[in-house]
Amino acid sequence: MANRFVRSSKYRHVFGRPTRKEQCYDNIRISKNAWDTNLIKANPEYLSVNWDSSGGGAFAVIPVNERGRLPERIPLFRGHTAVVLDTDWNPFNDSLIASGSDDGKVFLWRVPDDFTLHLDVPADEVQDVSPVGKLSGHPKKVGHVLFNPAAENVLASAAGDFTVKLWDIESGSAKLNLKVGEVIQSMSWSADGSLMVTTSRDKKLRIWDTRQEKPAHEVAGHAGAKNSRAVWMGEHDRVATTGFSRMSDRQLALWDIRAPQQPVDGFQMLDSISGVCMPFWDDGTQCLYLAGKGDGNIRYYEYEHDKFEYLSEYKSSDPQRGVAFVPKRGVNMHENEVMRAYKTVNDNYIEPISFIVPRRAESFQEDIYPPTVGLKPAMSSNEWFEGASGLPPKISLESLYEGQGIKEVPADAPKPVKKAPEPVKAPEPKPEVAEPSPAATPTIRSPPPSMKDQGATMMAAATKFQDSEPVEEDGDDDSSFEEVQKPAERTSAVKPAVAEESKEEPTPATSKAQADAEDFETETRATESPKTTVPDLKSPKLAGDESGSATDDASSQSMEREMKNMKAMMAQQSRQLSSLTQTLTELVAEVKALKGS
Repeated sequence: MANRFVRSSKYRHVFGRPTRKEQCYDNIRISKNAWDTNLIKANPEYLSVNWDSSGGGAFAVIPVNERGRLPERIPLFRGHTAVVLDTDWNPFNDSLIASGSDDGKVFLWRVPDDFTLHLDVPADEVQDVSPVGKLSGHPKKVGHVLFNPAAENVLASAAGDFTVKLWDIESGSAKLNLKVGEVIQSMSWSADGSLMVTTSRDKKLRIWDTRQEKPAHEVAGHAGAKNSRAVWMGEHDRVATTGFSRMSDRQLALWDIRAPQQPVDGFQMLDSISGVCMPFWDDGTQCLYLAGKGDGNIRYYEYEHDKFEYLSEYKSSDPQRGVAFVPKRGVNMHENEVMRAYKTVNDNYIEPISFIVPRRAESFQEDIYPPTVGLKPAMSSNEWFEGASGLPPKISLESLYEGQGIKEVPADAPKPVKKAPEPVKAPEPKPEVAEPSPAATPTIRSPPPSMKDQGATMMAAATKFQDSEPVEEDGDDDSSFEEVQKPAERTSAVKPAVAEESKEEPTPATSKAQADAEDFETETRATESPKTTVPDLKSPKLAGDESGSATDDASSQSMEREMKNMKAMMAQQSRQLSSLTQTLTELVAEVKALKGS
């Protein structure tokens, strides 16, 4: 028991709660097409389902509050001449949806006001819904459609012509064209809508600078032959992918988009199940959900310290072919529901699954419900195509909890910290080198740019010291250096000495000691101020000699220059350690790559 360690997390006990059959969406006819998509999409108001229909393609829209058994004949969204392969809801308009089909067309639809599936008309008089817009340009089937999460009315569509077109749906034209060169298996936008990640049949992971129409990075992804998926992790500069190894084991990987040559900590093996793993990211809880296609399980991880910490798994004997997660503004906060998923079961009904944080408090839980994206975009489509970028404004979930409607969070309100690990840990061995000066720790932790800015000044001070060496101070160097190691004793020694000399010059000596004691930590970051080390080096002489002679001033100045020289040496050693650490990391990555090949 003494060796057991439990990681602290408020999501460690999150559990998935199933729904009784009578509260599910029954009598569903889900498309049996073999194209690999999620089959269903969800927003707080509606579900969209790729429908198994005759006479061309169609999909159904189901209001989330109309649970139970659906009528035999419902109004379908019909207009495609071939099967519908994918749909996606507009993130800023819950009534607008796009669809991609095997006929090579992208259609736009608007859900009618007061839309319902339970109509008081005969079955043969039920009217289908027609599209409000058509986007033509792909010569082959459109397998994926995905709205931009930050810009209004910007839509991406991936097709069998091995391209991703970026549409301005206001003008109805494709403004940009990304030439992938292979069958696109999945795509995902960054939070600000400026970058996109794609996976494809050639096993490559590509990170696109969309408005430059070229990939910023193109690296080898999962080595298996089966489909891989990618999801952008919200406001992080990280991407999570799922795929297969050469031995057909399911894998999970985390990628740093700034250096994606190899995944962070390599590929993590999940299991040996053959179904594709569908990843979903929740930026509010910093959790990743993995839903297996063909099995009934949904496992979830918490992202922390640049790794995925396994939390738990929702297990079910009912296999799923499609899964959709609702945006955070659609969860039931009164039940501490942090995520809600919809899964298809046996291709004939859809089951909601609530992921709940078990708590007894009945008030708003602000720690698990941070501000989230609302219905207001960050920019228009024209601004986006002209190069603008930005995150959409956040809304307060507490206002929704209290029934006060949507309230936008002020721009200066605290936002979730963007996790971007920097090489701060590399200089950690430095405390052993800097042991003579306890106050040197702030220099070690200062950001690399500050160290570089200080480098020139420090080296200049060191060179200056070498050109003009002090005379007759060699015997005092060691003793003065010893005193710097004991700031507590030095401070106590200074005060009595100043008290004895108060009759001669009380004000200058006292002000120097106090100012220098307060500013010593600042000196380690800004070496331009030479006042920090002067009182520390003078203090032993003040305690033993009250004369305040010119010899003491010369000694203190020489000690000051010596301290600057030491700091320059410490900065050089810090940079060398950082360089060696980076080289070692690259060598380890190369060894892993060689072993993997």
